[in-house]
Amino acid sequence: MIKSVLTLCLMLWTAGASGKEPVYLGLDAEFGHKTSTSAQAVLQGMEVAVEEINQAGGVLGGRPLEILVRDNRSITAVGLDNLRELSQIPGLVAVFGGKFSPIYIESLPLVHELGIPLMDPWGSADLITDHHYRPSFTFRLSIKDAWVGPAFVRFAREHYRAQRLGVLLPNTAWGRSNKSALENAVASASVQLVGHHWYNWGDASLIQSYQQLRNAGAQVIVLIANETEGSVLVKEVAALPAEQRLPILSHWGVTGGNFHKMSGDALGKVDFAVVQSYSFLGQDGPAARRVLNALKRRYGIASASFVQSPVGVAHAYDLTHLVARAVNKAGSTDKVKVRDALETLGSYDGLVRRLGVPFTRTRHDALSSDVLFFARYAMDGQLIPITKSKKK
Repeated sequence: MIKSVLTLCLMLWTAGASGKEPVYLGLDAEFGHKTSTSAQAVLQGMEVAVEEINQAGGVLGGRPLEILVRDNRSITAVGLDNLRELSQIPGLVAVFGGKFSPIYIESLPLVHELGIPLMDPWGSADLITDHHYRPSFTFRLSIKDAWVGPAFVRFAREHYRAQRLGVLLPNTAWGRSNKSALENAVASASVQLVGHHWYNWGDASLIQSYQQLRNAGAQVIVLIANETEGSVLVKEVAALPAEQRLPILSHWGVTGGNFHKMSGDALGKVDFAVVQSYSFLGQDGPAARRVLNALKRRYGIASASFVQSPVGVAHAYDLTHLVARAVNKAGSTDKVKVRDALETLGSYDGLVRRLGVPFTRTRHDALSSDVLFFARYAMDGQLIPITKSKKK
């Protein structure tokens, strides 16, 4: 009740200050997850984009764009409640999510019942966009697990000449998505998946599963994890004799939190690489310069080296601009019309890449597998690219 009253007061104050009724974007993400940096990164990207859009005249002939933030604490039930509440706010055209794929997937029935566009700037599980709901109300500007599986296999072969992989997976929809992707990837390559082990969020140790995979002949460990379990494994592997420390190829969940600090000195003792889709390092294009200047001015981020969870910032920035374009194309805040407009947008020169046709009726993923590259953590926590994306 209090939250709803505060939202109404904010809406009335904003409308009065600007003279025109705002158009709202919702953001429901994991702000209450104590080690997370992903939700904050998504919000930063959205805020920078909204500032640019409003400075250029807003949307629908001068209406300001505003963000309404909700905290799902990485709990699906809370996320569903937040989605219901946000969907009732007049002038709200879409809701952005955070990094947790299971929340997106569990939200699919409600999203399509409510008819509200759900925008994904981080979650990678294939089912977020690969589902049976038609017309689809989910749109992603992020990577997919179906792309990451082959990237793991390719990197393991090229950098370690590995032919036998083991995988550690969370017992969630995200974990199951990655298991399927890896199984499909090894089936078409000269690589064997020697085993997989499931773990649960909050498990205090992963070393037994790691050792079982090593004893089964794994030459490289593929890790599907966020920062908490990722740091647990790194510290446990670092404590082993050097000859028992296998290279670890990690999904990007670890980069959505304080993984570097949580791992401490142990990270320097483990061969650890993580998949990414964007880095501000070495970027000198107009969009990158503009966003980095805004990050410095708004949040005191001194340089590209200090941007936390950079994929969240970059994806959310581009996705916000696409939603604004869809609102203008729709000529309305009607959610169905905005959904339809998202499928027919023209080309967009974005931060992550140039998008010729961001979405179509049959494709709700704006990016493609060629954005992927691998990075390593430097001693100061910077994510340094060690391979290059193939994007044009």
